[in-house]
Amino acid sequence: MIGLSGRLRSSLVIGGQGIRARKMRTFLSMVSLFLGVLAVVVVQAGAEIANRALLADVELSTGKDGTRQMYLSPEGPAVPVALEVLAGRTDAVAMTSVQAFIGEPGVKPINEGGGPVDGPSWGGGERTCDASGCYVVDDGSADTPPGQAIELELVGLTGDVRQFRPFRTVQGEWLEFGGAPSMAPRLVLNEAAAEAFTRYRVPAELHVPGAAHNPTPVFTGVVANGDDRPVAYVRSDELLNWLPVDSVTGSRFGPGLQVLMSPTSTGAEHVLRARLVAAGAPVGDLHVNTIEVLERMSTELALMRWIFLGMAALVLLIGVAGILNVGLATVGERVEEFALRRAVGTPRLLLAGIVLAETLLTGLLTAALAIGAGVLGLKVALTLFGSRFPSLEGVDFPWQAGVAGVVAGLVAGVLGGLIPALRAARIPIATVMRA
Repeated sequence: MIGLSGRLRSSLVIGGQGIRARKMRTFLSMVSLFLGVLAVVVVQAGAEIANRALLADVELSTGKDGTRQMYLSPEGPAVPVALEVLAGRTDAVAMTSVQAFIGEPGVKPINEGGGPVDGPSWGGGERTCDASGCYVVDDGSADTPPGQAIELELVGLTGDVRQFRPFRTVQGEWLEFGGAPSMAPRLVLNEAAAEAFTRYRVPAELHVPGAAHNPTPVFTGVVANGDDRPVAYVRSDELLNWLPVDSVTGSRFGPGLQVLMSPTSTGAEHVLRARLVAAGAPVGDLHVNTIEVLERMSTELALMRWIFLGMAALVLLIGVAGILNVGLATVGERVEEFALRRAVGTPRLLLAGIVLAETLLTGLLTAALAIGAGVLGLKVALTLFGSRFPSLEGVDFPWQAGVAGVVAGLVAGVLGGLIPALRAARIPIATVMRA
């Protein structure tokens, strides 16, 4: 072990001296290898950043991996029981959804149907389906005149849902769940709703079907929730101040009542199940599933990564060919030097190690430069384009890309230096007589 360590140390020292003595050739080797290693670093970094951005978008609309969710029917005792059990809890949140209008009462909204204000009308009224197809039920609003109002989905929350769906605060503040509920509903809008109220000046009057009065809402903030439809969030207890409990799940887009629970909130789940069963809810309707977005997308993400890594490997092989040519030319010029070393007792293995050490050190230096270029390039890209892609804000250079760059540099050094190393080890001692 001591002899091997000494030979390894000697190889590295002599290899480093060879790099210093032939700076131009080392530079040319690094130039030929730089693009290949940089391609590997960029592909790995891009794959990691794309995975994070994609998962961030999915988490906004679905939820974080590991979150347990339950959907309950708006019919029967499910809604009042769930709202009572989960009120004030931090490990589980109940979400209700109702159709709401802000603006002039008794008119057709600008975005009839609750769709994006810039998109085509989704049509108003309740839809139903039978054997002949789906159609809109006439609710008496067909002759309603158009006016200045925005239709949106109003989501009631029993607690902070951002632990399960990480909404990004764009402006103002998120809902505060401490203290007594306000009689004037405090709303947090998503970006689509905020844009709609910026473009259209509508009266500050909130109407929800089933409510006896139209309160005046207070906008407290704007969040990015990944939805292009106008959506607003409100505390459930404030919603119940002016809306009956049997009317808080009347949105055409909502699933009824949705419960999101952390993976460790088994107590909340057991209590909720027991209360629902005691209230008469069928046991067969109480299904809990776990969100596993990454597992479902892992195959597609891995396939894309391997395709781009294959393309990067082709570029890397071009760099390996360049370092191989330089290495063979260098060994050809140092034939007398290697023969003389053999004559004074240098083992063949050490000669091969000297040549291989030079290419390995060259590969590591190239990898360091490529990683540095990748870090700098990411910072420049985020500075220039980060505002256009909010999901990329705060993204750091992934360590996996740095590891991939080092591995690519070492592999290129081995592949590019193996043949020159074998050739140097096979130089006969008699070659020294040429000098």
